[in-house]
Amino acid sequence: MLTPLSLTPRQIVEDLDKYIIGQQDAKRNVAIALRNRIRRMLVTSDIQKDIVPNNILLIGSTGVGKTEIARRLAKIANAPFTKVEASKFTEVGYVGRDVESMVRDLVEQSVQLVRDTKKEEVKVKAAEAVEEILLDILIPPVKGMGFTGSTSYAAEGSSVPSSDEELNERTRDRFREKLRQGELEDRKIEIQVKAPAPMGIGMVGNGMMDDASMAGLQDMISGMMPKKTKKRKLSISEARKVLLEEEVSKLIDFDEVKEEAIRLAENNGIIFIDEIDKIASKSGKGGGGPDVSREGVQRDLLPIVEGSSVTTKYGVIHTDHVLFIAAGAFHVSKPSDLIPELQGRFPIRVELQSLTKVDFTRILKEPKNALTKQYQALFEAEEVYLDFTDDAIEEIASLAFLINQEVENIGARRLHTVMSHLLNDFLFEVPDLIGPNSKIQITKEMVQERLSSLVKNRDLSQYIL
Repeated sequence: MLTPLSLTPRQIVEDLDKYIIGQQDAKRNVAIALRNRIRRMLVTSDIQKDIVPNNILLIGSTGVGKTEIARRLAKIANAPFTKVEASKFTEVGYVGRDVESMVRDLVEQSVQLVRDTKKEEVKVKAAEAVEEILLDILIPPVKGMGFTGSTSYAAEGSSVPSSDEELNERTRDRFREKLRQGELEDRKIEIQVKAPAPMGIGMVGNGMMDDASMAGLQDMISGMMPKKTKKRKLSISEARKVLLEEEVSKLIDFDEVKEEAIRLAENNGIIFIDEIDKIASKSGKGGGGPDVSREGVQRDLLPIVEGSSVTTKYGVIHTDHVLFIAAGAFHVSKPSDLIPELQGRFPIRVELQSLTKVDFTRILKEPKNALTKQYQALFEAEEVYLDFTDDAIEEIASLAFLINQEVENIGARRLHTVMSHLLNDFLFEVPDLIGPNSKIQITKEMVQERLSSLVKNRDLSQYIL
């Protein structure tokens, strides 16, 4: 199992704290949900299969951390994770994505996760095989007498080999050492590689097929066709990468990967359904218009969340123990506008708090991937050093909070807008006018000067599409 068994709810929250400021209630609930999955796997009695996850509904305006909480949770758990937008789905019979495609996306993620793990397991063995292939190309196997490399050995004072086989082996050892020391990386060689797969299959008429089904059909047809190869001339460094992929594929049992991926997705998979409020029927409306379609999507979603079998190109997956986390702003509609059956499948409801000015300041300072740190990394890539004074960070946070209040509250995403306006001129001038080893210090006065136009014109945003 890929999920670390040692993670306690408190440790999960501590990991989430490294990237997400505030929202402790939401963090605690997702941490408990994740730990319960680990606990369920440790249950040895027959009741294990009856322990279903408590799906979570996150309620909060945009930019408060709903998506980030779910994404970070999946990374902490090393679990298959897929994010979908409920508004992209249509009910059965209409053109668009069907709700089962989210489960197929989850299985794709799970296959990739398992495949990457298997790759690491066979990487050393595959690298050894690639080395032998490269040596076979550089030093072809001996065929009869009179090997061409004998002169070079004699010139270096080596003893005369007793046979061509012995000479070939000594030459291979010498080239093996060169390969390992990276002395031959730029040498061009010719290798046989698999020819590109044929172009995708088009659908004729009114038939509808989603990406996963189309890929499955493509795989089936590809499997029936003879494998074609072609010659390519590459440097040894490039050839090594191509050959390594091929050797890794040979060493991995793909049937085993599929079985393990299905099992992993069933027991550890997380599906994050964003914008679920967009498929809720608005309060007080009748049964006509688009609300009918929204309710249709909810009814299609219900069996998936309750637990059903979905056919994918890798096999059948049961969704009974997949964890579903739904999120929505619910500005226009309310959670109670969802159909009662679907409401019942999300028993844990967490309301996320709007971000304060203090939260904005902390977001700019504390997370491992804070925006200030991201921009510093971009400048350091060109040997320019960016520094923010404490009062500059507080001023950036204050302005972002003010604009959110007076225009439209988009949460922490407003910081991206503000930081971009603040630093774009510097980014444009590096490296032409601002060269290596320069230092840029962002002060409170500079923030006020550069962002004054943004603050003055904030009321114009309502006219910008």
